[in-house]
Amino acid sequence: MINQYKSILVAVDGSKEAEYAFRKSIDIVKRNKGSLLTIVNIIDTYSYSAIEVYDASVVTQVRQRSEELVNGYKIQAEAEGIDNVKAAVEHGSPKNMITKEIASLVEADLIICGATGLNAVERFLMGSVSEAIIRSAKCDVLVVRTPE
Repeated sequence: MINQYKSILVAVDGSKEAEYAFRKSIDIVKRNKGSLLTIVNIIDTYSYSAIEVYDASVVTQVRQRSEELVNGYKIQAEAEGIDNVKAAVEHGSPKNMITKEIASLVEADLIICGATGLNAVERFLMGSVSEAIIRSAKCDVLVVRTPE
């Protein structure tokens, strides 16, 4: 018998791949009645650390867009009948925060993410966030690809 997932964490970043990961998370939560869905966006502090010194309003705008993103997904999940859903925006390194902090905090037994995210340069230089999640997660990981 397959274990039921009780806490599902989906990482979103505004990319098309993350949208597919979110859609997949809805399907999985529906098959795992009573499970918690946590939708998280990590604002990569490395990406805007230099900007922050010069223009705090940019950081505020990034935070606002991230909150709109996760809250929009939360509203969609609730509209599809998902009762136990949380949305969170955190600051830090997505590669570290998702598996080392957020997954532990919500006691995730499944992490869902897109195959690639928004930052192609970082992916080329240091590897993708999804690769980092696969390497460091202490639970199951589902990496979702777009149909293309």
